[in-house]
Amino acid sequence: MRVIADFNVVPMGVGVSLSPYVAACQRVLEEAGLSHQLHAYGTNVEGEWEEVLAAVRRCHEVLHEMGAPRIGTVLKLGTRIDREQTMSDKVGSVEDKKA
Repeated sequence: MRVIADFNVVPMGVGVSLSPYVAACQRVLEEAGLSHQLHAYGTNVEGEWEEVLAAVRRCHEVLHEMGAPRIGTVLKLGTRIDREQTMSDKVGSVEDKKA
C-alpha cells in the first residue's frame, strides 16, 4: 500500500543544533530511493508503506549511532485506495484553487 507521510525526528541530549541529524535522515531517505521533501519542521515522504516505515526506523538507528541517547518522532500517515496521489498532486490541487 502506498503512503504519504510527514515526520519529525527530534534527537534529545545532543545540544541545540539538530541540522547534522536532519541531514543524516535526509541521506537515509535518499539511499532508500524514496521521494521526499524537507520543510521547516519535518519531512514529507511517499512510497510503499513498508519502505517508508523502514526508512523512519533507519533514521532512528543512524541517529543513535551518531550518539543521540534519546529520539522522539512525530509521524502522520495518509493512504487512499480510490486513486493514486502524490505529494505534488496534493499541493497542486490546493494551488489550483488559489488562482
